[in-house]
Amino acid sequence: MTIARRITVRSLIAGARSESIYKHLTSVFANLKLESVSCTISYTIDSGLLAGDLKRTAERLTNPVTEEYSINAVLGPESFSHVVEIGYLPGVTDNVARTARETIEDVTGYAFQQNQGVYSSLFIFLDGEITDEDAHRVALELHNPLIERASVFTAETKEFPLLMPRVELGVAPVTITVNLGVHDEELEKLGKEGIEVAGVRRGPLALSLEELRAIRAYFEKEEKRNPTDVELESLAGAWSEHCKHTIFNDPLDEISEGIYRRYIQGATEKIRKHKGKDDFCVSVFKDNSGAIIFDDDYLVTHKVETHNSPSGLDPFGGSVTAIVGVNRDTLGFGLGAKPIANTYGFFVADPFDSRKLFRDTEKKQPLLSARRILEGVVKGINAGGNQSGIPTPLGFVAVDASYRGKPLVFGGTVGLIPREIATSGNKKIKSHEKKALKGDYVVMLGGRVGVDGIHGATFSSESLSGTSPATAVQIGDPITQKKLSDLLIREARGKGLYTSITDNGAGGLSGSVGEMARESGGVEVDLDKVPLKYPGLAPWQIWISESQERMTLAVPKAKWPTLKKMCKRHDVEATVLGIFTNSGRVIARSGGAEVMNISLEFLHHGRPPRVQKSQRPQKKLGAQRDQTRADFKEAWLSLLGDPSIASIEFISRQYDYEVLAQTITKPLQGMGAVHADAAVLQPVFSSQKGIVLAHGYCPWYSEADTYAMAAVSIDSAIRNAVCAGATLEHLAILDNFCWSSSDTGERLYELKQAAKACYDTAVAFGTPFISGKDSMFNNFNGYNENGERIQIAAIPTLLISALGVMPDIRKAQTIDFKVPGDIIYVLGETDNELGASLYAQKQNMAQGALPHVDAQRNKMVYKVVTKAIVARYVASAIGLGRGGLSVALAKSAIAGQFGASVNLEKMYGKARGLEARLFSESAGRILVSIKPEAVSDFEALCKDISLTRIGEVTGKKAVTVKVGEESVAAHLGDLSDSYRSYFKDW
Repeated sequence: MTIARRITVRSLIAGARSESIYKHLTSVFANLKLESVSCTISYTIDSGLLAGDLKRTAERLTNPVTEEYSINAVLGPESFSHVVEIGYLPGVTDNVARTARETIEDVTGYAFQQNQGVYSSLFIFLDGEITDEDAHRVALELHNPLIERASVFTAETKEFPLLMPRVELGVAPVTITVNLGVHDEELEKLGKEGIEVAGVRRGPLALSLEELRAIRAYFEKEEKRNPTDVELESLAGAWSEHCKHTIFNDPLDEISEGIYRRYIQGATEKIRKHKGKDDFCVSVFKDNSGAIIFDDDYLVTHKVETHNSPSGLDPFGGSVTAIVGVNRDTLGFGLGAKPIANTYGFFVADPFDSRKLFRDTEKKQPLLSARRILEGVVKGINAGGNQSGIPTPLGFVAVDASYRGKPLVFGGTVGLIPREIATSGNKKIKSHEKKALKGDYVVMLGGRVGVDGIHGATFSSESLSGTSPATAVQIGDPITQKKLSDLLIREARGKGLYTSITDNGAGGLSGSVGEMARESGGVEVDLDKVPLKYPGLAPWQIWISESQERMTLAVPKAKWPTLKKMCKRHDVEATVLGIFTNSGRVIARSGGAEVMNISLEFLHHGRPPRVQKSQRPQKKLGAQRDQTRADFKEAWLSLLGDPSIASIEFISRQYDYEVLAQTITKPLQGMGAVHADAAVLQPVFSSQKGIVLAHGYCPWYSEADTYAMAAVSIDSAIRNAVCAGATLEHLAILDNFCWSSSDTGERLYELKQAAKACYDTAVAFGTPFISGKDSMFNNFNGYNENGERIQIAAIPTLLISALGVMPDIRKAQTIDFKVPGDIIYVLGETDNELGASLYAQKQNMAQGALPHVDAQRNKMVYKVVTKAIVARYVASAIGLGRGGLSVALAKSAIAGQFGASVNLEKMYGKARGLEARLFSESAGRILVSIKPEAVSDFEALCKDISLTRIGEVTGKKAVTVKVGEESVAAHLGDLSDSYRSYFKDW
C-alpha cells in the first residue's frame, strides 16, 4: 500500500543556505524589513515504507551533530512571519529527491514501484515585518515558475499541505499517422507549431515547407504511406539547424559547397597539408570533440557547446545541462576521453537592466530578469563542474544589451585519452577510432527518459517566443553522470567492452542511435525496453527526449554480460534496446508494432539543400560625440568598471579549479587577484608538458564589420594563449558562431564575411580548426511591459577557443608585474583604431577605424614572445584587447600590486596623442615586463619587430602615463576599486 509521508530536516546552527538567501533578498529588496531567514528541507516519500524504515531513513538523511529531523511535521523556528515553500513541478529533474530515494533503497532495501517516488521541497521561513505582498514578491524572486512551484503561508498556518508532483500525462501513449497530403498553408503550420492531436500542437518541428514536401514525396514514392509521428519527429531532429548546421552547409551565393566546407574545413585542410609531418591534428570535425597530439602517449580533446535557448527560460537548468552535456561530448570522443577541465563564457545583458519582457501578449510568460539569468547560469556551471569533480580554470562574462532576449551560454570541456588503448588479450587499438558493427547490441547507459528535453534540438533552431516549449528545458544530474564517467574511463574502456560510443544529446536516442547506425549500416530498436522516469510516455517522446546523463554504446553480444555486471557494481543503469544491423534502415518498435521504418540514407541525406542569397547590409554610423575633451582618468576608471572588463572574482572563487591538482596558472593571478585570459594545465604528472587554454571574442565590432570581428577574435585567442606560454607551432582553435535572424540576406552576408575572415586568419597563423558549433537564431520575439511587440536580436558573436601544447609548464607565464625595476615594453604597433572600442562607446564617438589584423606581422611578434618566455626573459605578459593599453596596464599593475611609470612618446604605430595610444584596440600587441638583466638580450631578440620601451614597474602605488605634455595618473587603489566595483556585492 502506498502512503505519503514527509521527513523534514533543519539545521541547528546558522546555515550557509539561509545566510545566502538572506543576503540575496536584502540586496534585491532594499526596503524589505527582513530580520532573519531559516530553511528546512522536506522529503515527501510516496511509498509503502514502514514506520521503522522511515525512522532509519530520517536518521540517515540527517547530520546528528548539526541537524534535527521530524517525521510528518514541518520543523521551523519558533518565531516567523511567513513561509515560502518551493518545489519542482511534475516531471522536472529533482536531483535532491533522487539522492534521497537512493539513500532509502540503500538503508531499507525497499524497491520503489514505477508509480511511487520521492519529492523534495524547501521551506523558507521569513522573520521580520513582512507583509503578504512582500512574501509573494520574495516567492517570485526565489523560484522560476517554468520549472518550480511556490506556495506562501503565514505564521497562522497550522498544517502545511503535502504536495506530490506526480507526472500524469493524461494522453494515451499511442503512435499516430500524420497526413502530409494537405495544402501548403497547413504544412507550414505543421513545421512551425508541430503535430496536432486533439486540437493541441505538440511544439515546433522547425521544418520548412520545402523539407516537408521532400518528406511527403519520399513517403509517397518509397514507403507508399504517410509517416508516423515517430518518423516525422525523428526527421525534424536530424534535419534541424541545431544538428545539421544547414545555414553553414547549404549553398550561399557563389559558394556551392557552403561556407563551412570552404572556409572552416577548407582552412584546416590547407593548414594540415602545409604542416605535413608536423601536423598535430588527429581527429577534426568528425567526432563529438576535436583532438590533437599531446605527446607520444596521449591525445588532448576539446569541445565547446552553447545552450542558449534553454538558458533563456531556466538559466540554472540550461547552463548545468550545457556543461554536463559537453562533458559527455568528451566521454563520447573516440572510445571515451576523460574530462579534465571545463571552460565557460556568458554573453549576457547588463544584470542591472530593468526591462521587463514577456513571451505572450497576456504577460503571463515573463522572461527572467537579466540579473537572475546571470545568477542562474553561474550557479549551473558551478553545479555541473564542482559536483562532477572537474576543474573550471577559465571563463569570462561579456555584456551587451542585445543579449537581453536570449543569453549566449558557452560550456567547454577538455579531455585526455591515451593514443592507444590496451584491451583484453593485450591487443592495442587506436583510441580515436570507433565503429558499431553488425550484431552489436544497442545499449543505453545512465539516466532514465522523461518528457524533459522534448524538442530540444528543434527548439534551439528557432527564436525564443511564446510557443517555445517548457519541456525543452532539462536539468542535468552531475552525480549520476560522474558514476557513468568513472565506469567508462576507469574500467569499461580498457577492457574493450564496446566498439563505439556517443552521448544522448540533441534528439536523444533518435540522434545517438541514428548517428551510430551509419557506422554499421542500420539498426533495430525496441522502445518498450527504454527505462522511463514515469509511465505514460508515447513512443515519439521516448525516441526524441533529451533527458540527461545518457550514453549509447555498441556492445558485442559476448561482452554484454561483463558490462552488465560492471554497470551494476558502479550503480549505473544499463539496458539493451536493440541491435545494430546492415539493413540500411532505421527500425523502431513499440508494442510489437513498427513505429519507425525508414531509409538510413534518407534520414541523414534526404534533406533538400536550400540555396541562400546574401545581401550587403547598410551600416549606420555611430553618433558624433561632443567635442569636449574627455577626462582621461575618469575614462580609464570607467573602462575598468565596465561589466565586460570588471572583476568576476565572485565566479572564480566558487568554481573549483584545483580539483585533480592539474591547474598550473590560476584564474585569479597575482596578489591583486586579477582574472586571467588563459590557463595552463599539467594533465600528465609524469610529464612537464602542459595544455594552454584561451578565449578570443569581440562581438561589439560586428555592428561595423563582422570580418574584422572574426579576425580580431582569432588574433585575440592566439595572443592570449601565447602570453601564457603556448607556441604557434602546436596551437589549434575552435569556432563557435552565435548569430541571429540568420535566414535574412543581411545576416547571411555578415556570416559569410566572418567565415572568410576565419579562413584568412587561421591559414595565415597556421592554427587549424579542430571543432566548432553554431547557433543561428538567437532572437527574442515577444512583448514589453506595455504589451507592445518587441524583437531583440543578439549581435553576431563568434567565440574562438584556443587549445595549445607547451613543452615546459615551468615556463608558464602570468599577467602580474613581479618586481619594481622590471622594464615594461609594448610589442606590436598601435594605430588610431578606436572604432567600436570600449572607449569610443563610452564617449559616444563617431565610428572610426576598426582594428585590422596583419597576421604576418603579428605572427612575428608572437614567435618572439614565445622565444623570450622560453629564455626566461619575461616576468609578465598580457595581451592588449578590450580597452587597449589602459586596461592591460592596469590589470598587470593591480595583479602585481605595483605601480608603473610609463611614457608613450615613442610608441610604434600611427596613433597620435595620449587618447589614441592609451585606448586604441589595435590587434597583435602584447605588454610585457622584462627582468633588467635580460633587457639587452630581449631587445636583440626583438630586432625584427616593432618594440617600444615605455617605462618600468615601480614600488609606488600609482600608474602614470605620459605623451608629450599630456598625462594621466591613477592611484593603484582607485584602479583596483574600479576594477572590482561592478560585481562587488555579488
